[in-house]
Amino acid sequence: MYLLQPPEDVPSRLRPRVKVRIAVLAALLIAALLMILLRLWSLQVLSGDHYRTLANDNRVREFRVQAPRGEIVDRRGTALVENRPVITLELRPAALPSSRMERRDELAALGRLAGLSPAQLRRKIRETPRLGGYPIVLRQGLDRRTLFYLLEHRDRFPGVSVEPTYVRSYKQGSLAAHVLGLVGQVGPAQLKEPQYDGLEPGDIIGQAGVEHTYDRYLRGTAGEERIQVDALGRPKGVLSSEAGRPGDNLRLTLDLDLQATGEAALRSKGLPGAFVAMNVHTGAVLAMGSYPTYDPVFYTKPRTRAQYRSLENRTDAPLIDRADQGGYPTGSAFKPITATAALEEGLIDPDTIFQDTGSLDVGGTVLHNAGGAANGPVDMSDALKVSSDVYFYSLGLEARAEGNHGQIQDWARRLGLGQKPGIDLPNQGPGLIPTPAWRDRLFDKGTNPYIDRPWTRGDNVNLAIGQGDVQVTPLQLARAYAALANGGTLVTPHLGKRIESIDGRTVERIRPKPRRRLHISELTRETILGGMERAAMEPGGTSYSVFGGFPFAIAGKTGTAERGEGEADQSWYGAVAPFRDPRIAVVATVERGGFGVESAAPVVARILERYFGLGQSAGGSSSGLGGASNPE
Repeated sequence: MYLLQPPEDVPSRLRPRVKVRIAVLAALLIAALLMILLRLWSLQVLSGDHYRTLANDNRVREFRVQAPRGEIVDRRGTALVENRPVITLELRPAALPSSRMERRDELAALGRLAGLSPAQLRRKIRETPRLGGYPIVLRQGLDRRTLFYLLEHRDRFPGVSVEPTYVRSYKQGSLAAHVLGLVGQVGPAQLKEPQYDGLEPGDIIGQAGVEHTYDRYLRGTAGEERIQVDALGRPKGVLSSEAGRPGDNLRLTLDLDLQATGEAALRSKGLPGAFVAMNVHTGAVLAMGSYPTYDPVFYTKPRTRAQYRSLENRTDAPLIDRADQGGYPTGSAFKPITATAALEEGLIDPDTIFQDTGSLDVGGTVLHNAGGAANGPVDMSDALKVSSDVYFYSLGLEARAEGNHGQIQDWARRLGLGQKPGIDLPNQGPGLIPTPAWRDRLFDKGTNPYIDRPWTRGDNVNLAIGQGDVQVTPLQLARAYAALANGGTLVTPHLGKRIESIDGRTVERIRPKPRRRLHISELTRETILGGMERAAMEPGGTSYSVFGGFPFAIAGKTGTAERGEGEADQSWYGAVAPFRDPRIAVVATVERGGFGVESAAPVVARILERYFGLGQSAGGSSSGLGGASNPE
């Protein structure tokens, strides 16, 4: 009652004021109590469900569980790429403590666990290519002791996580590395693309090769795991686990033995180059390689930007797939295309005789056959057998070329040159078939130092023998030869054979339709292939020294292309076999390899020997590969 009654010694004139103050204080106290009660009622009744959810979130952590990526196998099911499960130590720099001292202490402790000094760890963070919010992989394959320590001390390591994931395992080493390609984290720009809808930063996708092309099948679907943790973030148990869906497997058209044979033959030359072996009827690629190559295992481990640059900037360019990205002049390997244009356009008949004196005057410039040879009277078949430059120089002079067209140019494009071949690989090269309009346009712009004059008849002469500005990839030339061999069908080359589920069921067969069908007369085809057969199988032919002893006839053509002043020539060879019933087209090129018969032809010979099982027992691994009952 003392609080409500002023003391007796308070003067009577002050008592009303004290009563007012006491009343105000009492009102304020009651109002405060009401506000607290209302807030408690709001928290517990109105927002109770929301805060209960937040409380649960504080003790429940959700983790994205990567699904195993599908395997890649060769045409017989031999494993080329599998998965290896690993525990990965990851760091998100943006989640590190804002305090400089706390950040330094955490990195020091993290470095000890990862086997890195603080300076090494800071350098790794600074030099590792990364994108905002993306994790940096510090270490793969954590031991159990380190793993449990990090799980139990999550509160001490903000921004650090340990993730169960899968690393690609290359069962055949670097074999077919350019074809298989690479995987890596999905980028911010890729996340905006429809095919990557539903992915999150840190998810793994195919970034090159068939890994990229068939990523939607190989990738699978990630799962999710919910773990209960205590107040300090330490795991107490798994609440729920939703397994991801493993990716489907990819079976390729590649044959492991043929691929290994081609790569070994090319590697033995010690010079950059490439080869392609393709079914002439279906476009199935049986072997395709580029040298020098690289070890894809390099990309499965954490690397710094400097380490990536050291590989990317090598002068021998091991990351370029020369089989479908490296455009080169072909030299005489282009002559079957010129011959097709000349015969189909009526520039010459198969039996028209031309007197090859060994040289030809083209506007005051005297051009000679390789080696200065004079072949005398030759027809088309003879010209292909001995590879008469003078004969084809004459065809280049006769062929019309104007604007974006020309008789040779148009037939080259119909046969797939100067355009992307449509193989199931990213970044394939289109090559180049030069036209008057193309050269004149670049000359007018003055932006290309190599284009120092407009188009002349001499450019058409150069094109007729695969020289000058022409750029062709081995894959393009193999496709053109296949069209000549199969009667005019321009196939779509492909590496994928079928998609298979993890239990072996066929999900999808890969059978791309031909790009187009050309009308090439049987007379033209017989004349050209006959000349190429004589070049390989008859004495005096340009590749008789390599193929003259084959147990059956093939049709082949050498190519020796000038690369530039002071450089050795580009070596080419293309073949279809067998001559009477072509089933396979093989093309090889060797940079600075010299004459086609010296470097490229032996590579093709080794591939054909393996394909047809020559010198092997009947049970050899390739004895049935080229059989008529096996269309791919």
